[in-house]
Amino acid sequence: MKKISVYVPEHAVIEAVTPAYRLFRTANDFLSSSGKRPLFDVEYVGMKSAVEANDGEYAIKTDRQLKDTGHTDLLVLPALYGDVDSAIKANAKAIPWIQQMYANGSEVASLCTGAFLLGETGLVNGKKCSTHWAYYNQFRERFPEVEMVDGSVITDEGRLYSSGGANSLWNLLLYLLEKYTDRSIAILASKYFAIDINRNSQAAFTIFTGQKDHSDMEILQAQDFIEKSYPDRITVHELADKVSVSRRSFERSFKQATNKTPIEYMQRVRIEAAKRSFESSRKNVTEVMYNVGYSDTKAFRDVFKKITGLTPIEYRNKYSKMSMAVYEE
Repeated sequence: MKKISVYVPEHAVIEAVTPAYRLFRTANDFLSSSGKRPLFDVEYVGMKSAVEANDGEYAIKTDRQLKDTGHTDLLVLPALYGDVDSAIKANAKAIPWIQQMYANGSEVASLCTGAFLLGETGLVNGKKCSTHWAYYNQFRERFPEVEMVDGSVITDEGRLYSSGGANSLWNLLLYLLEKYTDRSIAILASKYFAIDINRNSQAAFTIFTGQKDHSDMEILQAQDFIEKSYPDRITVHELADKVSVSRRSFERSFKQATNKTPIEYMQRVRIEAAKRSFESSRKNVTEVMYNVGYSDTKAFRDVFKKITGLTPIEYRNKYSKMSMAVYEE
């Protein structure tokens, strides 16, 4: 029988704590109904016998405290609630315990912003990791040695796993369930919990806001210019001239400050504008393409799909006002 320990962190998000417990216990029911023995022993563990979640709105009773926890096959690190820095400090005593559990052979899976606890252990230094898209920049700043994978729903680094944001955690849990059982049980669970088992990207949900949490005034000026002038033809040379630095120096500074090249940043700004247009207007793909600064249909389609995981038509059909009106009728 596999031991699954769900760590209930201080500053917990109850919506991220309960899914692993529910999924693996429900899988036991599926196994029993098919004449097989239950496979999972699932427990809540924490630093206290009861842990508040969602800023005190809920309290979760733990089965064991960390000091009483022995071997476990899978340790699950749920998302954190509220200010991440405060949450990490509140869970500081759990970090050595997580490290020790991994050293003793446990697999570790972080869900959504639980990746910050995983990052704090140092176990993913030099490895890939996922988290909620809204926390990419903060994660990169805090853990520069970890490779943050944009848009990823599931990241598998051997015995270390991480999920994208919010409901993406279900996809990682289904992935682990399939690994521990088989495809049929995972599909049955996905149907029971109404989860798209094959979703592999959170890119379509990402809202690009730029990386402006830096003090490079020249780069901030360039970012502001891009965001105001994105429909126009903008060259890197023009941007460098505007802030009075050489092109090579500008490109190096821009990448260092924003984690993107100037071209990548312009693409993200334009595609974000295109997404907003699809969501709020009835314009067709060609109109939107020209409005955001593209004149080549293939280039627009390729960049749009690379960033969002969907073609412009697929995105428009899924999120436009027109598609919403169809549902309302």
